[in-house]
Amino acid sequence: MNARAVTVSEEYLARLEHGADWREEIEEFCARKGIESAWFNAMGAVQDAELWFYDQTDQEYQSVTFDEPLEVAACVGNVALLDGEPFAHTHAILSRRSGQALAGHLDSATVFAGELNLRAFEEPLERDHDAVTDLDLWL
Repeated sequence: MNARAVTVSEEYLARLEHGADWREEIEEFCARKGIESAWFNAMGAVQDAELWFYDQTDQEYQSVTFDEPLEVAACVGNVALLDGEPFAHTHAILSRRSGQALAGHLDSATVFAGELNLRAFEEPLERDHDAVTDLDLWL
């Protein structure tokens, strides 16, 4: 296991803007505040979503798009630098009107309403290519 201690530098509560892209909104907030590493939780609703599933055999993301209103029952992720910019690694559990749950890596979604709790850390974190998984992971 690769581990390190981190110190919380700031904690924010924020409302995501209606019509914005869910993940991009988090990344842009971090860029404006100079946040290079963080952990976040969020909830709310989206108008549509694109979820990714990582195929471990093919080592490629597979995309599934949902063009419908969905509740964000849970959203968790972290922020680290990727190619020098804040990248929000975002996972979500979304629910349909029927209660059916959809889950995965949230690549994009149009915000209907969203509430975010973000803890920024003093220590920067960077992502770099991992040859074993073919993913960009924390260093």
